[in-house]
Amino acid sequence: MSKVVITDTHPPCLCALHPSGSLHLGGLRTALYNYIFAKKHRGSFILRLEDTDQTRLVPGAAENIENMLEWAGILPDESPRRGGPAGPYQQSQRLELYSQATEALLKTGAAYPCFCSLQRLELLKKEALRNHQTPRYDNRCRNLTQAQVAQKLAQTPKPAIRFRLQEQAPAFQDLVYGWNRHEVSSVEGDPVILKSDGFPTYHLACVVDDHHMGISHVLRGSEWLVSTSKHLLLYQALGWRPPHFAHLPLLLNRDGSKLSKRHGDIFLDHFATAGFLPDALLDIITNCGSGFAENQMGRTLPELVTQFDLTRITCHSALLDLEKLPEFNRLHLRRLVNSKAQRHQLVEKLRSLVEEEFGSQLQDRAVLDPLYLERIILLRQGHICRLQDLVSPVYSYLWTRPAVDRAQLSAISEKAEEVAKRVLGLLQRPSMNLTQDILNGELKKLSDGLEGTKHSHIMKLLRMALSGQLQGPPVAEMMVSLGPREVQERIQKALSS
Repeated sequence: MSKVVITDTHPPCLCALHPSGSLHLGGLRTALYNYIFAKKHRGSFILRLEDTDQTRLVPGAAENIENMLEWAGILPDESPRRGGPAGPYQQSQRLELYSQATEALLKTGAAYPCFCSLQRLELLKKEALRNHQTPRYDNRCRNLTQAQVAQKLAQTPKPAIRFRLQEQAPAFQDLVYGWNRHEVSSVEGDPVILKSDGFPTYHLACVVDDHHMGISHVLRGSEWLVSTSKHLLLYQALGWRPPHFAHLPLLLNRDGSKLSKRHGDIFLDHFATAGFLPDALLDIITNCGSGFAENQMGRTLPELVTQFDLTRITCHSALLDLEKLPEFNRLHLRRLVNSKAQRHQLVEKLRSLVEEEFGSQLQDRAVLDPLYLERIILLRQGHICRLQDLVSPVYSYLWTRPAVDRAQLSAISEKAEEVAKRVLGLLQRPSMNLTQDILNGELKKLSDGLEGTKHSHIMKLLRMALSGQLQGPPVAEMMVSLGPREVQERIQKALSS
């Protein structure tokens, strides 16, 4: 869960995340809306880690969250890693603030100690489920006398603290869902706000932190919409002014089912490793939802900030079709290729991918030359969805020489040797400028005078000689990619084998 917050001047926008695992698409989407809302209003983006549930903490998760936000280009202005005036940014380091708020609630009678054991609470839950009822606390400790409380404190010095829900919760106007009121006291028992171990629950922690951090707007997932009335009651009991709330509709699979964290393919690590670009992910998760005047592919992060309109967010769930992600990635990859500075980074990345994938298989390390790598990227732009595609088996011929012999070529055409001679002669012309357009015209002439030899057979023969494959890019492009010297060497090697 994450949220954004805005104050009256130079608004700080806060994203609160649970370090209970790797950052996934749902968390990224809410964090992104936080970020673009903050930047739209010239605010700063603050990351807060809600780590008060010690049982759910995963080692390294906090670092992963910051790493993935930075990878996505959503850089926090303040965070546990970066620091800042609103810190500390981990709730486990803010326990004194929660303790002070709890004491204030206890003094006014808005909260009370609860001595119920875990076993009793579990029995209440089982009994409710057996009777087909929603489990709820029966408020047993709500009306204990001072004498009873003192007696129990002698036996249980660190009880849990519960908040006394009022019968009438205040109505509030959500910036997405409109006017809401949820009579929480009629459907649930008094909630725990401070556990016996001294750590707060989310309900208390978010209220206390948002107050002390000067938050005026909160954007979070719609699963918290019902809890908002409970939070407003806490603000009321503490005498604090609540922020404005905007709840974002859920991000669901294309078929309307929930995104499952059990499948690793919704975590950002998976997409980063698979070679998808951050901008493609940001683009698709905003494209499938709302908040913009029109749906369009190819928006960059600055464009998302400029075009975002909170009033355009609808209550409908956002249906994510990840099968379209490769197409989104293709558009953003092409945009990077057309930027000279970005293209240089792509060249370096491709070099690493080639070395990693082929390593000692490289017969000629000239394929790692930046000019060669850049030529490949420029020729294949618009045809590939990810840079990793260029090191797939389909493109192995770009990096290693195929094992092709004369028999394979003769099986395609009896005129293999004559065709090869004509191509070699073509390449040896002093005035030959090796461009795709010129090559296409010259290749069409190769079948002239070769009775019974179709142009398609010649192309198939050349493709086999150059790549060892029957399918692939146009032959003219292959020749431009490899260069005249390499084309000659491969053809001559195939004929002599």
